[in-house]
Amino acid sequence: MLTTTLHALRTRWTTFAGSFVALSLGVALMTVMGLTLASSLNAPGQPPERFAAAPVVVQGQDTLRVGDRTQTLAQPRPVPARTIAALRTLGKVTEDRAFAVRAERAPGGLVGHPWSTAAFAPYELSAGRAPRAADEVVATGDWAAVGQKLRTDRGTVRVVGTVRVAGAVRVVGQARARGFGFGFGFGFEDALFYPDARAAALSPPVTRLVVDAKASEVRRLVAPGVRVLTGDERRLADADPDRDAEALTALNALFGTAGGVTAFVSVFVVASTFAFAVAQRRREFGLLRMVGATPGRLRRMVLAEALTVGALASAAGCALGAYGAPHLADLVVEGGLAPAWFAIGDHSWPYQLAFWTGLLAALCGSVAASWRAGRTGPTQALREAAVDSGASGMRPWGRLLCGTALLITAAVTLVLALLTEPGDLLHRKTYISRPMLLITAVALLSPVLVGPLTRLIVRLPGAIGLLVRENAATGVGRTAAVAAPVLVTVALTGSLLGATATLNEARATEARERTTADFVVTSAGAPLDAATVRRLREVPGAEVSPVASSAVYVLEDGVALIKSEAHAVDPHRLAATARLPLTDGRVTDLDDDSIIVNEEWSQHRVGEHVPVWLGDGTRRSLRIAGVMPVGTGDNGVYVTAANAPGAVVERVDVRVREGADRAGVAGALREAVGLRETVGLPEAVGGRRHAAHADVVTSDDWLRTAFPTTGLADTDRTTRLGILLVLGIALLYTGISLANTQIMAASDRARELTALRLAGATRTQVLRLVAAEALTVVAIGALLGLLVTTLNLLGMWSALTLQSVWSPIRLPWAELGTATGACALLAVASAVLPTAVALRPRSRRIRH
Repeated sequence: MLTTTLHALRTRWTTFAGSFVALSLGVALMTVMGLTLASSLNAPGQPPERFAAAPVVVQGQDTLRVGDRTQTLAQPRPVPARTIAALRTLGKVTEDRAFAVRAERAPGGLVGHPWSTAAFAPYELSAGRAPRAADEVVATGDWAAVGQKLRTDRGTVRVVGTVRVAGAVRVVGQARARGFGFGFGFGFEDALFYPDARAAALSPPVTRLVVDAKASEVRRLVAPGVRVLTGDERRLADADPDRDAEALTALNALFGTAGGVTAFVSVFVVASTFAFAVAQRRREFGLLRMVGATPGRLRRMVLAEALTVGALASAAGCALGAYGAPHLADLVVEGGLAPAWFAIGDHSWPYQLAFWTGLLAALCGSVAASWRAGRTGPTQALREAAVDSGASGMRPWGRLLCGTALLITAAVTLVLALLTEPGDLLHRKTYISRPMLLITAVALLSPVLVGPLTRLIVRLPGAIGLLVRENAATGVGRTAAVAAPVLVTVALTGSLLGATATLNEARATEARERTTADFVVTSAGAPLDAATVRRLREVPGAEVSPVASSAVYVLEDGVALIKSEAHAVDPHRLAATARLPLTDGRVTDLDDDSIIVNEEWSQHRVGEHVPVWLGDGTRRSLRIAGVMPVGTGDNGVYVTAANAPGAVVERVDVRVREGADRAGVAGALREAVGLRETVGLPEAVGGRRHAAHADVVTSDDWLRTAFPTTGLADTDRTTRLGILLVLGIALLYTGISLANTQIMAASDRARELTALRLAGATRTQVLRLVAAEALTVVAIGALLGLLVTTLNLLGMWSALTLQSVWSPIRLPWAELGTATGACALLAVASAVLPTAVALRPRSRRIRH
């Protein structure tokens, strides 16, 4: 058996080389994904930053606790005045304040602090001096220079000094380049330090304290809910204490999904390649059966070959994956998906999983074909070798049965999801993983579809058209095997990008339908302060509706403490600038004792009272004044400002009153937010941004900017890069597999093509025939992929319709065309080049 196996490997090295390449690359991809996933499971402890040198930090209540369930408050409470007074009896108390600042030509996320707290970072002056006068500040980083005057939403100030984190210049530069940390500019924040008295006047609430006393004495004096932080817990007083853990959680979800897609694509392609490699040898099996080989011996030989090639290729794939994983880690760090310290750890289970999965895929791909080869009689095997009436691998009825079962499963699960939880179909994990089932089902059914699709596609006149049609019809196994990578490529491209585009279009449709404002005022990186909002309200001829962001918490079914995004509005002003899609109730019924919820809440009947916790943890019982549909999941809830303490205004909708001058109102709005006259639109939509980073744009321009409907531009960074990563890996692998399968098929057709040359066909005609066949197979795979894409997007469209969002399906035609074109180029090149080599003059003979 070993001698026969080695002889087969030596004489049919081209076929086995193709299988080796496909399997080793698949195992390498699984290894890379597994190693990256394993390295993202645990994050090291994040050290304190702003208060690294503070003895004890006292922080106001920032966590809502209901039983054993907790949630972070949207608006943390300040430290009570009585607690501050009591702590002063223990020792020196340094009050800290953090407030948003909008400044001209400043980085987004700029924050203000009292100068006395800079000593706890610790910061060191890199230039200038400490601030003393009310209009003096010290800036972090290098975005501002000493002596520079800054126009801010809190008055014009002069920079008298700059600071940097001591001993961290190089690391800070890396963090800035990679976009991690609060403010993403100078290590962990971009800040302006004011004199303590000025900071207290700008932001009276004390968010935290530094106390020079023993922690045990401090804990004895603080009020309930106030936190006392020492040691590593001081990091909880930083602006974003869990950013590294959250980044790794997102990375873990990303690579979990990418790993699942990679495993599916790898197993799918490897099994198909091995089955095709076995199916190519039907004539050889027929001859072996004629000379007395038993079915069991044939099966053992095929499995021994698959085991040998599979083990060697899987080992090579693990080695290749170990080399590639660190490079992928560097890419995700450079792309801002992971913290700067992220690296591949020492894990063994990804190698084990990838190796055995690859070996199992190789064996599974060979088992079905070997079973069929063993059960086929000698003369029947020779007859099937001449005309491929079946498909590579299992019998036609077996493929038909399995494909139909998977198709029914996909349909049933889709219907159940639509009837029970249609919103689940809009989640990223669902619309990334759901296409796999349909891809497998359609691939199994592809031999049944090859004939009709070939007759539909091929309309070439003459002998070449006839040969293309007949070769595709008789070579069903070869056609299906080559079309499989194209099917995966087109189906994944269309399903993932189409789902994202369709969901983006749905969100844009929701926003357009509910927006009746003429202008929208937004602020980049900082909220709009109360003075700016007051000036906007004083603009003559303008109906102004500020929208502040907060949160509301509800205990559903006594089990889960759910956080919902809350929009704090004035109901009468909102009614003039927006049109909420209420299924029950009225916007104007909203008051300080009520709330507008969506149908996702367990209680959503108008008139019912629902117990909630506000953004600062205050418990209230609010009457439901209106109910919205779930929509795309971004509806949130609406409350009045009284039920959103501490909420900051992030957007102001403006409608021009009837009879007022639109251009005059627009100019007055720009004056109110501190913008000089502009030419064209602000920077966010193509023009120049001025003064305090506030934009006044038309509602149409705002909708186009906030809800673009093309490409992946409007998805969040993790989703966008995640989808591109999944697609990139899958498409690269399927592209290589397509070329590999074409080369395997071309090498097996040398005798057939040489016979065509002997029958009188010119070399150019044979090459044209091969190219036309390759294009036909790509077209078949593309049509099947488009079918899978359409079915997937129809499921998402149905879910959106049930969620009361009437939005069209968006097919990514440009991307589909690019993917199909790339497959066509690869297929033609991979088919024509080996054929040209095989048709050289010294090869013009039929090998018996």
